[in-house]
Amino acid sequence: MTDSSPGYEDRIPQSAEASLNVEDLLQKLRRKEGTWVEWGQACTTLQKAGHNPQAIFEATGFEPIQQNQVMVGAQVFTSIVNAGMSDEVRSHFTRKGSDILYELRILAQAERATAAEFIVAKSLDLDNSRDLARAMKEYSRYRTLPAGFENHPGDAAAYHYWKLAKQQADLQERSRLIARGLMFANSQTARQQIEQLLTQGLSPAQRPAPNWPFYRLEADEGLPRLIPVAGQFPLAQADLKEVPIFEETGPFNIVKYAGNQAWVCLPGWQVVSKAEDPVAIICHTSQLGEKAGGKPEDVLVLIDRSQRKWEDNSYFLVEQSGQLEFHWFEQATDVPLLGRVILVLRPKKIIDEGLSKDLWQIDE
Repeated sequence: MTDSSPGYEDRIPQSAEASLNVEDLLQKLRRKEGTWVEWGQACTTLQKAGHNPQAIFEATGFEPIQQNQVMVGAQVFTSIVNAGMSDEVRSHFTRKGSDILYELRILAQAERATAAEFIVAKSLDLDNSRDLARAMKEYSRYRTLPAGFENHPGDAAAYHYWKLAKQQADLQERSRLIARGLMFANSQTARQQIEQLLTQGLSPAQRPAPNWPFYRLEADEGLPRLIPVAGQFPLAQADLKEVPIFEETGPFNIVKYAGNQAWVCLPGWQVVSKAEDPVAIICHTSQLGEKAGGKPEDVLVLIDRSQRKWEDNSYFLVEQSGQLEFHWFEQATDVPLLGRVILVLRPKKIIDEGLSKDLWQIDE
């Protein structure tokens, strides 16, 4: 009589692929043979073949969170090998660093390679590598590089700390952020930008710009529909034909008809209903400056042309070199103000359930 109690072999489904030797992969993980990159590749092979992470854990001792780290880290390692790396960096990350490469998952392939080179050159630990990756991700969203900072991982992190230091009123914390920026800075011009903050150490900290008045459409019911009105009975067929044909385009359902004229319908929020002379403008968040924050995307900016009196907590539409721009003025200005920004509207979020299954989208 055979023992009917299930062992781990029973809990792990056997693959139909003849080329997949499950026991060899499990033994490699159980004995930790080879490099961590091979462990990650083994976990990926097993999971793609339908083996449950919990069953792999019971058979090998690799917890699911460890499996995810080495799997993602191995994929990042492969991507930077394909992008090109020095023998020194390849040797370093072959031996260790799955946790650090895991942090680089948020970057594009070329950025991962340059980040890995910089991490090894500077001997950065896990925390500093995580800060570097997040700073590079934010830095990559700028269409034009900030003045004095170059396209380099070190300058990306330096710029991040430069911004934080500028907004810090506490001198001790300000000094700490400046030191962090200087530690990362790669170019001489970036170092000069940060060192300038040292001379401002005894001066009052520069007042940060106010936050933009962001709103976001949430529910489908919050997206109104603009409907043409033919009139009131009695009506003739000619009255019906005079109703213009129009189309709604973009995330804000902008209506265009009769040439270049366009209309957009907004919810009746108080800030919208109180506007005396509202005009909408479409732009990208990168054109709003650092205070825009959040996801880079197209937004609808609503201005009230009747509000042209300067306020220190508001943004205004002005003309610069023949182009319209949004600006905040810390003090009263002689620049003609064309209207005050009363609302910045983000489009409704579109959730793609498929993203949650992508290893690159998994956060800790």
